[in-house]
Amino acid sequence: MKLTCERTLLAEAITGVSKAVLTSNNGSPLEGILFHAEGFSLTLTGYNEQLAITTTLEANVQQPGDALLSARLLGDMVRRLNAEDIELSCDDNCTATVKGGITEFNILGMNPASYPSLPSPATDHALDLPAAGLKEIVETTLYAVSLDDKKPAHTGELFVIEPEKLTVVALDGFRLAIMEKKVQADKEISVIIPAKTLSEAVKLFGDGDDAVQIAANRRYVVFSNERYTVISRLIEGEFLDYKRVIPDGCRTKVTVDARDFINVIERASLIITERLKNPLRITFDGNITVRCETQLGRVVDELDAKVEGDALEIGFNNRYLLDALRNARCDRLVLELGGQLSPVKILPADGGDFLFLVLPVRFKND
Repeated sequence: MKLTCERTLLAEAITGVSKAVLTSNNGSPLEGILFHAEGFSLTLTGYNEQLAITTTLEANVQQPGDALLSARLLGDMVRRLNAEDIELSCDDNCTATVKGGITEFNILGMNPASYPSLPSPATDHALDLPAAGLKEIVETTLYAVSLDDKKPAHTGELFVIEPEKLTVVALDGFRLAIMEKKVQADKEISVIIPAKTLSEAVKLFGDGDDAVQIAANRRYVVFSNERYTVISRLIEGEFLDYKRVIPDGCRTKVTVDARDFINVIERASLIITERLKNPLRITFDGNITVRCETQLGRVVDELDAKVEGDALEIGFNNRYLLDALRNARCDRLVLELGGQLSPVKILPADGGDFLFLVLPVRFKND
């Protein structure tokens, strides 16, 4: 294999596919990036047996072929070379030469024949989303994904694809995030996509208007655009019946400025640490009063709000409440309260497309 390509494009491609490269240090072929040069293009592949990422860039290929090179080492070299173009070659003994300007590296690669074949998932096209739309959906809901491997299904997000609607759900037992978007889908299917896959996909696809194609079957999901293809195994298992945990109606309805509420919770959180985790006591009665007391001190704060219905005092984990408020990304919020121990619904005041639930905390003296 022998080729020349633009350094910045190669560096970006290496960074992108490296998100799917195995990070262990035991000499596995999956720690490398597979390079395939042919015609006027160079294709890079990263794969860790759960997630695969491929991308193709323009290259002047003098000798077609394959190479398998360390993702970490090659990435560091290419980023640090002071040249516009990179010459990359690899001989039959898997020795690679990386040259940029007057600088030349010689490194030992791996046998490309040892690289496992990527899955051929035979997925059916489900729908297209603008990259910015996919990014909004994932970044709005991903905070609620569980980090507990004891319930693997909840370490991903549920994508419910219907002919005219996409519903995305994340939950961890203490909070829940739902977002709905109107779409035109070609396939009706429900799948659980790993959080890591979604996180890396939205980074790769960015926030432009170009379409991201989503295809899926019962085992795999494939995201693709003109630059990247992301293939991921799905999470098997049963996702919680989320509709069952959403309360009907409410005793108290609160309309509040999101930024003001965040500021008050952040101030009250200054006396809460990992060791001192007392809940916030929040009273909804005419306005909002926030109280907290730990060994570091005591805080009382207030903010204006429109409170309709019964007066209530509810306990909250400060981090869970802050996560929901910060990810709402709107100016005004509506909180629907069903009682001291009922999940609190957080909705956009303008009738937007998300719903968050936060589970209250029981006070020790109750």
